[in-house]
Order: sequence, then C-alpha cells, then structure tokens
Amino acid sequence: MADNAILYPYQQRYLADHSRFKAGMWSRQTGKTFTTTLEAVIDCLEGEAQGIAKRWTILSVSQARALDAMENGVKLHLRAFRAAFEASNVPFESDELAFEVRLPGGSRIRAIASKPSTARGMTENLILDEFAHHQDNRALWTAILPVVSRPDLKLRVISTPNGKGDKFYEIMTAPELGETFSRHVVSIYDAVKDGLPRDVDELRRAVSDPVAWAQEFECAFVDEATSWLTYDLIDGCESSEAGDPIHYQGGMCWVGMDIAARGDLTVIAVLEEHGGKLWCRELVELRGTSFANQLLELDRVMAQYKVNRAALDQTGLGEMPVQEAQRRHGNYRVEGVLFTAARKLDMATALKEAMEDKRLMLPISTALRHDLHSVQRVAGATGAPRLVAERSDMGHADRFWALALAAACAKNPSAPIEYMSSGRREFASLSGLNWSGFNGG
Repeated sequence: MADNAILYPYQQRYLADHSRFKAGMWSRQTGKTFTTTLEAVIDCLEGEAQGIAKRWTILSVSQARALDAMENGVKLHLRAFRAAFEASNVPFESDELAFEVRLPGGSRIRAIASKPSTARGMTENLILDEFAHHQDNRALWTAILPVVSRPDLKLRVISTPNGKGDKFYEIMTAPELGETFSRHVVSIYDAVKDGLPRDVDELRRAVSDPVAWAQEFECAFVDEATSWLTYDLIDGCESSEAGDPIHYQGGMCWVGMDIAARGDLTVIAVLEEHGGKLWCRELVELRGTSFANQLLELDRVMAQYKVNRAALDQTGLGEMPVQEAQRRHGNYRVEGVLFTAARKLDMATALKEAMEDKRLMLPISTALRHDLHSVQRVAGATGAPRLVAERSDMGHADRFWALALAAACAKNPSAPIEYMSSGRREFASLSGLNWSGFNGG
C-alpha cells in the first residue's frame, strides 16, 4: 500500500520483510521510527480491508518519545493515506487521540511509555522503540515473552546501540537469536549510499564525539579504551533488585554523598553488605536543592539504614554541609573528602575493583549507566592517570562519585584507609596514599 517512490531502498527492504520477529539497528536520522510506524499503519489498513482488526502497541522509552512516534509517525502516515483515499473518492475515517488512533473496523495503534508492568498481559503486535535505551530492557523482554509467543502476533525491535551486554546487543549479535530474528542494520553510510540526502562529514563534525559517532551513526557497539568503566563491566553489575529500599535486609551500610550547590546533582548512594555483595539500596538524586534540605535527606538516610560510615564531598562549598553533618551524626560516622586528583583516583579504583569482582550490584538506569561510563581516564601533566567527565544534561558524573565514595568506605570499613598496590591490577598502583581521614581521625 505504501508508495515506494518516497521510500529509500533500505526502507523498502524493511517493509518487504514480513518476518514475525524483526530487529532494526539503524543510524540516527535514517527514519527508523518513521518506517516502523508505517508498517503498523499498512498492516492495520490491510486488516480493515479484510475485515480483520489489527492492533499494535509502540513501547517507547518516555512519554515524549511515545507522543513523537504518534505525531510524526502514525498520524503522519494516516494523513497521507487519507489524502490518497479522498482523492479517489473513497471514504476514510479514523478516531485520533493523543496516544492512540482507532479505525472503524476495530484496528488500533497506540504508543505508551514502557515499564515491564505495563507490558504484561498485552495481546497485540509490539514495536519496541529505541529498545537499547529502555531503562530495564531485560525485564521488559521477560514481560513480553508470553505476548510474542502467540503465532499470530509480530514483534519489531528497533534502536541505535547503547553499549554491550544489554538485551538489544544480544538480539543483534547472539547466533541463536539470529535464527529467530530477521536483522536489518543500516549505518549512516548505508543510508546515504541508498540515496538519503545527508552530508556525512558535516554530521560527524557536528557530533564531535568519536564514541557517540561510532555508536549512533555507524551502528557500532563500542567500549572505548579510555572509559574508566566499560559497558561490559557496568552491565555485569546491574540487577533489577538493586536501587529499591524495599529490598533492604537490615545489614551494615556505607553511604557516599556528592554535594552540589546549584546546577549539578546532589546524589546520595547507599550500599548494603548482604550475601557477600554490596547492594545499592538507594540512589537519591536532588537537583536545585538547598543545603538544608540536602542535610535533611541525609538525616533520613542515616536513620533509615544501619550506616557504618558516610563519606561526603567536602570540596568547595561542601565544607559547611560536612561540618553540620558531623555535628548531627558524629565525626566517627561522617567524613569529609577533598576531591584531589589522587583521592579521586583512589575512590574510582575502589569502585572499579568492587565491580570487577562482581561484588557491587547496581540499579538498571540509563542515567546511571551514562554517569558511570562518562568518566574517562586521561594522562595527567606528570604522566599519572587523571579522571575527567564531560558535563551533560544528565549530570556531571555525580552518581559515579557518590557510589565511589560509598565503595571506598566499604573497602576499609573500620581501619584507616590506606591504598597499597596489590599488583593484581595495572591501574591500582596507588602505594603510599593515606586515607586516614576517612576513619574519623
């Protein structure tokens, strides 16, 4: 039903593929949502002509994304078909809501912000839009399995990559899933070769980040060597049972607090020792909050959990909040930490070692993944490694440093914190650095 004259060859190939399970890894700006929603609209219109009600649900990463899929996908296509039908004097009706369109014969297309709980019990064809960027795509996958097991239903999974180790990476690379899914990979180079009018060099300059370019436009699953924490390492520590205080077991806890006056996030990380692992029980995020309210939230955390020690960022404007927190909770429980280059490396090393040992369990969160992966290892002026992170709308690695503070406390729970090179790991050559201030002094 589609006019192939307006579609590029890679879009035509995708629409001509009627496989039950289809995965598309397409570069940004190549029309993946446009094409996938067109398939849903065509399927519904063909069903209407046959007297069969077809139903599709688009599971999006956010409400804003769901609305975009409807406005710039589904409704756009329906307007085009309506114009064609009316030009041929063929009646065409549809009932359009913000997140749903309904056709007279009972066919329907809707878009919703996905959660594993919302996906359970669905009995319709599914589009997982930007699946790699869903907050918990493994849990979502588990929830939809009963749905897609029905032989009459179709599943479409489309996304740009978002690192290695998540469910989308598995769908696109696992040999066994290659027998189940029909895979379509369209890089920006593929799309331009097929006629898409884009200036690749101009796009690359505009992105200016080689990692983002490789992942979002070249469709590469990247884990660059400069990242302190790779996606593989992060993925291996994620758990759907982390990050929820309801799972707190009453064990000993360690707290890290990255303090911000304005602009950046203030983040409080709570780690509980349980079953030989450190479980992140809560990750409190406060933006634009006064020091007084930040301290009230710390008070709540200290009362709710059995906290052995709390390490707070004392750098700059953190001096006053740290002193007040010590007054309330005692110098022996609350420590201020100045973020020097050496100390940041110490803390980051404690965090990395806990993750490498599979001892740290983290919540599944796009923002947290971004923070953890954003910290880069660069050579300092003396040749010693230095850790940096670019500022973004998600923060300034604030979640990373809160977790690093807590992990450092947990590494040495009751003794002066002295980092000695173990020789086990290349990056941990930290002999002679003294963290005695962490123990209440």
